[in-house]
Amino acid sequence: MPKRLLRKFYCQPTLKVAQELLGKYLVRQIGQKKLVGKIVETEAYIGPQDKASHAYQGKATARNRAEYLIGGHIYIYLVYGMYWQMNISTSMAGKPECVLIRALEPIGVRPLGRDKSLLKGRTPDRILKLANGPGKLCRWLKLDKSFYAEDLTKSKKIWLENGEKILPRQITATKRIGIDYAGPYWSNKKWRFYIKGNKFVSVK
Repeated sequence: MPKRLLRKFYCQPTLKVAQELLGKYLVRQIGQKKLVGKIVETEAYIGPQDKASHAYQGKATARNRAEYLIGGHIYIYLVYGMYWQMNISTSMAGKPECVLIRALEPIGVRPLGRDKSLLKGRTPDRILKLANGPGKLCRWLKLDKSFYAEDLTKSKKIWLENGEKILPRQITATKRIGIDYAGPYWSNKKWRFYIKGNKFVSVK
């Protein structure tokens, strides 16, 4: 039986957590229904030195206070006034570090109707695009501001479980996306990680 991830997992160094999250199962309980997605892409943010972090230079606001919580809490925020993005706090309390969940591979999702792509051994396009981006996965899992600071180690609505073991050779490290404002030094940090060859990754 899969086991819920405990606090000690999230309190490890952020770059380690960002890579070890790959292959883990994100579970969302909605009434009697359970949605499960395998994490296939992440990004690390390590404040206060990281110019791409919301906590750069120790900035603390009502918006980013969840970043300062001990590892294992949800830091969720709205971008462009319409897309929620889910992060998980890492490290110890008072250290504003987190990992953005960028893409999931839906587990157990069935296509609607008779999709001819199944006959050719391909995953239906509808499923491929269900959670292949931070905004999309929040929409699929029905996540919003009400999940702010939710404790993944205790919540009955959302949690993480052990999933598939991903080896270092299966992981690609590359630059984070959409942070040019942080300058070349920080924007070139290879702090985005994804499972090599996985077709549910947001951007290859």
